[in-house]
This record gives sequence, C-alpha cells and structure tokens, in this order.
Amino acid sequence: MSIKMKIDIVSDVSCPWCIIGYKALDQALINLAPEIDADITWHPFELNPHMPKEGQEITEHITQKYGISAEQATHNRQMIKQRGLDVGYEFGNRGGGRIYNTFDAHRLLHWAKEQGKQTELKLALFDLYFKQSGDPSDHPQLLEVVSKVGLDQVKAAQILSSDEFANEVRQLQQHYTNSGIQSVPAVIINEKHLISGGQPVAVFEQALKQIASEL
Repeated sequence: MSIKMKIDIVSDVSCPWCIIGYKALDQALINLAPEIDADITWHPFELNPHMPKEGQEITEHITQKYGISAEQATHNRQMIKQRGLDVGYEFGNRGGGRIYNTFDAHRLLHWAKEQGKQTELKLALFDLYFKQSGDPSDHPQLLEVVSKVGLDQVKAAQILSSDEFANEVRQLQQHYTNSGIQSVPAVIINEKHLISGGQPVAVFEQALKQIASEL
C-alpha cells in the first residue's frame, strides 16, 4: 500500500533552480514508486515582484541584484545549464535574454489548480521561459501556453484582462513569506518538512525515505 504524501512547492516560473529541483524530486518519486504516492501543489513566489513590463536584460539584472561580475554571472549560468542536464532538463539560451514580471503567470497557475492541470501548466511555463526565451508576462504568449496544455483559452483571457485571483496569489505569497520562505524552490512535505533549493535526486530520495519511515 502506497504512502500518500502532500508536497507543496513554492517557486517562480523564471527560477532555474525551481525546474532543476522539480526534475530531481520527480526522479526521486519515480525511483520510490509505488511506495510513495505524492500529491503536488505549486504556490507562488515572485523573484522580482517590482519588475516593470519591459523586463530587464538578464546579466544586467543578475549583476545588480547579487553584486557579482558579468564573468561570475556567466559562470553561474553554465553551472545551472549543467545541473539541468544532470536531471534531464536542457535549458535554451542562458547566455542572454531578459527577466520579466511573473504575477499574471501565477494567477493562471492558481486557476489551473482548480482545473486539475497545475503541474502541466507550470512545466509549460518553465519551457516558455527557459527553452523558448519567451516572456511569461506577455498575455498572448501565456494564452498560447494555456491552449497547449488543454485549458480554456477564453477563460484564461478573461482572467488576464481582470484582477481575478490577484488577491489569492498575494495572500499565498504573504503566507509563505511570513512562514520564513525567502528563497525558492521550497519543497514542503506534509506541511512539516522543508527541503530548500535545487537539490540532487539523492537528497530528495533520502529525505522522502526518511519521512516515509516516520509515518
């Protein structure tokens, strides 16, 4: 009989460590199947909540935000690219691009949970940004992604043209900030155990085994 686990993932669609962490978690769950049956829910976190609509060039943004050199930023991107490959995720052009506001993407993800397609939309949004160098704040691009995963494009357009789910997203963000989440990904298991960062498969697997043994 499978052990059921509730897994909440706090993340942003423009966070490379979030897709790396998810792919590692997913592989760990595959390795442990069918002993563990996970129910995954995604929660919003904005890395750059005050980013203007036009976004900002990625190297300029990273060097300003973290106080590092352009050379360090390039090195970090290469490391991230390799970590992605290690878990089967191939990043696209990580030598350039822009950082964008992701609030509207989070509103659609909140709605997608109600439709039973939250993970599908989340993964498609990761691909939009990291594989296609897309803009997750651009409504036409968001609607195209919505359609690809089989969600109602008309309803999505209504959401984007209004402030629907804005309060819910802000409340969730505030909840996790108040709970001490300052960086992502944050993987919370059974509302009790926190695994921070884009950890390797082995780390997730060991943690899941340990938690399962205590249930």
